[in-house]
Amino acid sequence: MKISVDETKCCGAGQCALIAPDIFDQREEDGIVTLLDPEPPQNQHPTVREAAAVCPAAAITLDDA
Repeated sequence: MKISVDETKCCGAGQCALIAPDIFDQREEDGIVTLLDPEPPQNQHPTVREAAAVCPAAAITLDDA
């Protein structure tokens, strides 16, 4: 799995960082999400999927290829 975040869509709600803090973080200055691990280990995939699903801006894209 490879994760990407569209910073232009991100509204800074931070739900992803709350759900998967080992994968997502937020910049202090504007709250925009940053990726800590764009290719998480297999055991983190369910958590990453949950984080992407709750993103109110649909800014998180998952590529399972």
